[in-house]
Amino acid sequence: MKLTIFAALLLSLSSQAYSFGQTGHRVIGAIAEKHLTRKAKRTINKLLVNEDLAEASTFADEQRSNPSEFWKKTASPWHYVNVHEGKVYEKAPPEGDAVTALEMFSKQLKSKETSLETKQIALRFIVHIIGDLHQPFHSGTDIDQGGNTIKVTFFNEETNLHRVWDEHLIENQKLSYSEWTYRLNRKINKKQVKAWSQTDPKIWIAESHNLRLGLYPEEERLFFNYQYKAMPIIRQQLQMGGIRLAAYLNDLFK
Repeated sequence: MKLTIFAALLLSLSSQAYSFGQTGHRVIGAIAEKHLTRKAKRTINKLLVNEDLAEASTFADEQRSNPSEFWKKTASPWHYVNVHEGKVYEKAPPEGDAVTALEMFSKQLKSKETSLETKQIALRFIVHIIGDLHQPFHSGTDIDQGGNTIKVTFFNEETNLHRVWDEHLIENQKLSYSEWTYRLNRKINKKQVKAWSQTDPKIWIAESHNLRLGLYPEEERLFFNYQYKAMPIIRQQLQMGGIRLAAYLNDLFK
């Protein structure tokens, strides 16, 4: 497989692949909890009784098996954005995307007219979407459906490039999400928190888009060499995702 600079979109409407997998999403949620303001913590605790952000983070993927039209069709495009090669994110397609969903759910959380149940779903989706936008294969074009159509083997297991970044790279480390959280969060310093605390999703999208262009492997068989290159990116994206999720929620609930 030749190194390509073609863009990749994440999940197509029919794709069942998850974004960052359950472990990755939980790590981002758990890191975020450690950087919330007191006011944000109080508000979140009132909305999600006996449910932390790590648990909330996987809700949007778990509901993908829900047979309702909302989860099968309406909510499906909310996990990714579409940015063509050489372009920047400008606007969403008619069916919407992660950015329009983030805006919608943020307005619902701020509105006094929104029901508690709707606010709970909105908060869970926000946690999930921000995690999605820090997986590099969530910003691209539909040429290869975010790497879903690129068949590879990862340590001799048949899979695709999208799933390698969703799950295999993280799960191959044999760490629980709490172990990941402890190891990554303790290495985040104050300078990084300040530098990473952008709440504009267009900044996250541009970073993921630029990262992804260099992540297409030259070979179909992926082993330690590819993992060695990828893991520093995985670690930093999880750290940045956690810090930015906290920053976004702190701003939302200030």
